Amino acid sequence: MDCNEARPLLDANADHELPAPDARRVQQHIESCAACRRESENLRALSGAVRAAPYHRAPQSLRERIVAGLPPVEEPVAAAEVPVANVKTPPRQRARRSWLDRWLDGWRAPQGGFGWPTGAGGSVGSGGVFARGWLTALVVALCAVAAGVALNLRRPADFGPFADELVESHVRAQVSGRDIDVISTDRHTVKPWFNGRLDYSPPVEDLAANGFALEGGRLDYLAHQRVAVLVYRYQKHVIDVYVFPQTGSGGTGRDTGGAVPATLGREGYSIAHWNAEGMTWWAISDAAPDALKGLEVALKARLQSGSERTEAGS
Repeated sequence: MDCNEARPLLDANADHELPAPDARRVQQHIESCAACRRESENLRALSGAVRAAPYHRAPQSLRERIVAGLPPVEEPVAAAEVPVANVKTPPRQRARRSWLDRWLDGWRAPQGGFGWPTGAGGSVGSGGVFARGWLTALVVALCAVAAGVALNLRRPADFGPFADELVESHVRAQVSGRDIDVISTDRHTVKPWFNGRLDYSPPVEDLAANGFALEGGRLDYLAHQRVAVLVYRYQKHVIDVYVFPQTGSGGTGRDTGGAVPATLGREGYSIAHWNAEGMTWWAISDAAPDALKGLEVALKARLQSGSERTEAGS
């Protein structure tokens, strides 16, 4: 530690406010530096003089002048002292209360308060008050249930966790430098590479003629299973296409009843989903959604043309 580091800490060291490691470093510097040692001794002497100085209490006249200069404070009035006639209910609250009273009046039994006896003068007794509070709570609960049902009916299936997993897999591959395990533009090289590494054979197509050049493939782990990922390049964008056998869950790990959306957006990435040739396909890229739609159309057309079947027959 040099003087530039020690000087700002001398004051706190004199008052024993430094952590033990910093205090030891400062003390070691003080022992080897005469200038900092003199400064530290001066600070310790000043601190001791301040603590030894006599304490003087402010005079009462000073306190009175300070209190007199403060704004007056109104004393709170107890609720029991305020006449009922002077208590004003906000208009909105009055409207709510009158609506509730009218609604309750239509249901109140003649003898008072939903079967409870009335008090003196025909007012509703404690049982009626209880009934009103209970019914109010019931109305609020029913409204909350109705709102929840309406929201659930309108809300589409939540694919948030699966979409997050897709984004994490895609980004992890890009930043790790291991985005491709088998580098090749030849589908006859990429497709056999998956043999023995997966329990299924993914269709592989080169779509360079459509603007989607095949660059290779890799293995990944998604939705609790090992999956094939085909890597395409569209202009300056990388498109990862995850392909695995189609199931009732649509590849999301849960039964969706076929309600998987065709396109999604997540954290600035476009995500597309479709089914073809008994496989579930999920594509993700930072390109526009139209690019993924073009890839889907081109891939389906190539698969329907029978290139995979021709390869199998040969």
